[in-house]
Amino acid sequence: MYIDYQKYRSDLDSGSLMLKDVIDSFLNRINEQKHLNVFLEVYADEALLRAKEVQEKITKGTAGTLAGMVIGIKDVLAYKNHGLEASSKILKGFKSQFTATAIQRLLDQDAIIIGRQNCDEFAMGSSNENSAFGPTLNFADNTKVPGGSSGASAVAVQAGLCHVSIGSDTGGSVRQPASFCGVYGFKPSYGRVSRWGLAAYASSFDCIGPISSNLDDLALVMEVMHGPDEYDSTAIQNKTSFLSKSKKKKYKIAYIKEISELNSLDPEVKIAYESYLASLKNNGHEIIEVSFPFLKYLLPTYYILTMAEASSNLSRYDGIRYGHRNKEASNLENIYKKTRAEGFGAEVKKRIMMGSFILSADYYDAYYTKAQKVRNLIKQKTAKILENADFILSPVSPTPAFKIGEKYEDPIQAYLADIFSVFANVVSFPALAFPVNTSKEGLPIGLQIMGDFEKDDALFEFFRK
Repeated sequence: MYIDYQKYRSDLDSGSLMLKDVIDSFLNRINEQKHLNVFLEVYADEALLRAKEVQEKITKGTAGTLAGMVIGIKDVLAYKNHGLEASSKILKGFKSQFTATAIQRLLDQDAIIIGRQNCDEFAMGSSNENSAFGPTLNFADNTKVPGGSSGASAVAVQAGLCHVSIGSDTGGSVRQPASFCGVYGFKPSYGRVSRWGLAAYASSFDCIGPISSNLDDLALVMEVMHGPDEYDSTAIQNKTSFLSKSKKKKYKIAYIKEISELNSLDPEVKIAYESYLASLKNNGHEIIEVSFPFLKYLLPTYYILTMAEASSNLSRYDGIRYGHRNKEASNLENIYKKTRAEGFGAEVKKRIMMGSFILSADYYDAYYTKAQKVRNLIKQKTAKILENADFILSPVSPTPAFKIGEKYEDPIQAYLADIFSVFANVVSFPALAFPVNTSKEGLPIGLQIMGDFEKDDALFEFFRK
């Protein structure tokens, strides 16, 4: 049974474990769990061929840092000559012309990409129900959602279909599914991992992040993926160490008093949250209460800005150069209209239209400009809290995983699922989701810890023993 990469790699190096057998085992399990609707495409033959190549490197002692690690990638990441559809009809049949920087760095260290994973269309959603290819099911309870938008990426790890998944996080899309599936998910500081090769949703919020059942493997993957990139001008130029063994003995951890006062906070999530704070205090850490009056403005700020950015980013999907095109249109204008009407799902169309409204001349200052000002205020207030604390602790989601279809027809309830997770994206800070408990129904409950900008490594140091 796979425990962590170091033990797994040791078995590979000693010859007691053969990569072909590993890939065969994963492929069999993926086939057995097809009903979960995790993979849109499985690279079976390619994975076996790559396993042979990596096995030879292991035998020669020339294998890379991630040799034999089996990885699944969310259907928004470019992988040359492989499908990239963003789980949308509008990109039907599209194959990427290049490989994303983050994915190339994994390949360069001999990781094996086993397939392309389902997600909410263009990463817009919190339940994986917005995919053009149908919802992914939560492995813990098939009647529940896995979270979104990287829901299938989290289920792939939860169900043992790969070692690590690579997702994207625009407002919690790595961390919320990780919480719903009882695994670890990391959103780095904005720019810590290059966005080159990530299908854009909201460019000033988007981050690439890993999901794993093992925190050390999460750190190892981040060590390989992060760093400056000539193709991404927003990439952070300095590197850090995610594998540092240093650790402070005691930390100062802030919690926001308004969170526990929210009526939408599920009682079991509240108990798990407050119990974890109590355990930290009992272990000698300093717990400080802070007031954050901007909590109620997080969601409006996030959705106004991301919808505006989405309406701009998604204008490139027009049926002219690639992807789906309506064949009955009689002129250029009709091609645009009919192609986009057929190709985009309801949620994506709604966000594009809202974004266009927000950016219109009559409403630009009232919504977009004001939201940018509020975002800056939130960043300043959060930075002030972290001047006096190492981290801010909060739930990832106000509830455990909810039933498929339960919130699909009520966008307000669906958006409220992001109330805590959007925080880190609004301020661009790193956040790590981790499992702490299960509900009475047996559903995972996770919390998240957020640190200061560019201090990603500190979040991993906190958990080291």
